[in-house]
Amino acid sequence: MSTSTPKHERNLALLVAGALFMEFLDGTILTTSIPVIAKSLGVNAGRAGIAITAYMLVLAILIPLSGWVAERSGTRRVFMVAIAVFTLGSLACALSGTLSELTIARVAQGVGGAMMVPVGRLAVLNVTPKERLVTAIAYLTWPALTAPVIAPLLGGIITTYTSWHWIFIINLPLGVIALLAAWFLVPATDARGSKRLDWAGFTLVGVGLGLLAYAASEAAGAQPDWTAIAAQALVGAAFTAGAVVHLRRSANPLLEFSPLATESFRISHTAGSVFRLTVSAVPFLLPLMFELAFRWSPIMAGGFVLLLYLGNVGIKPMTTKMLRWFGFRPVMLVATAGVAASMALSAALTPQTPLMLVGILMVFSGAARSVGFTAYNTVAFADISQAGMNRANTLASTLQQLAAGFGIALGAVLLQAAHGFGVLESALGAAPGNVDPYRFSFLALAVLAGLAALSAARSSSQLGVAVRPQRL
Repeated sequence: MSTSTPKHERNLALLVAGALFMEFLDGTILTTSIPVIAKSLGVNAGRAGIAITAYMLVLAILIPLSGWVAERSGTRRVFMVAIAVFTLGSLACALSGTLSELTIARVAQGVGGAMMVPVGRLAVLNVTPKERLVTAIAYLTWPALTAPVIAPLLGGIITTYTSWHWIFIINLPLGVIALLAAWFLVPATDARGSKRLDWAGFTLVGVGLGLLAYAASEAAGAQPDWTAIAAQALVGAAFTAGAVVHLRRSANPLLEFSPLATESFRISHTAGSVFRLTVSAVPFLLPLMFELAFRWSPIMAGGFVLLLYLGNVGIKPMTTKMLRWFGFRPVMLVATAGVAASMALSAALTPQTPLMLVGILMVFSGAARSVGFTAYNTVAFADISQAGMNRANTLASTLQQLAAGFGIALGAVLLQAAHGFGVLESALGAAPGNVDPYRFSFLALAVLAGLAALSAARSSSQLGVAVRPQRL
């Protein structure tokens, strides 16, 4: 039983949320900055994209290892080392003078981020009693909602008015502050190093998820080679399938699937994964539609996408009350249906749509995203015992990283499908003002989100009762 106070739990959750924000932001902010970085380093933008790909690959490969590392070395030690590695990696990125140096530094950042994300959340789960879990998860949710929304605009502003190096320099003071706070806020846990590493599982999972992440990164590129991407995805899927078979049979698996037997965890990572997948595609599609089809300026497009964040923040004070009044199933159902509706309405937008209506839709979409994320992320651990929290958290972190990473790829694939799998950049450039590819993409996302809503509707009425807030 946790003896922590609500104030300590809040401060710890805010610390981890800040660390997660750095990690999520650096995973997406380079998207709009790659052309400037490429010019500075004397390479073309296509080659410079390896800086993004390397980061994604390391996250995909190492996140499944985080649970074993935390158990072997202790939560506070791993979390602090992860922050230090991420911060030093940021410094190395800022000092990079060649693409090779930047790529190596991004790998270091990825190593830190892969441990920081799941281990930080595990630290919060370990000290927070079930009755206060909704509030803690709400704090941990905002980085995933906020970073992809503000990253394109922030990256554009930094590279336009300062230099790309500041993308990484801003992490340095934040990392130092996070390290100091972690020493006081993260409880020291005993290392339990008796469990041997499942090397076969790690290899199969790492190769499988690494290839899938690489294929996803290539799919989101300007000139994807679809034959190569399909081959990479098929090989990655084969390795991942082999990993699942091995992990189910192994007596000491790297990832344990037993949490999926619990309905609350299963719903969070079936309907919830589809929800995350579709939601993650939206910040990729909206700026493209606003800039390339509507012919808006990057600043104007980024400003309207930023309204998603306004909806995220505005609904936060009501989320706990809604869960208390209605319970998890109705809230998940309505939030997911709301996301599906917002995507269908986005498909109806045209360059002639009044800006006020566009803004209202962005705020509504952000609010639905926020409520859904909080509900799905919280209910995942509602019925997981404290003893099983580490393995459940590791599996959850892996599945959530995959859903978020593949969201961008899904958006790119849908756009390409609308163009008959032509070259994204040239196809869009040849038809300025053409919203049809985006209409197709948003409608497809709306259908997927609708399927997630149906899955949520079939869940038990008692879903998440153990963590449902009982008082305001």
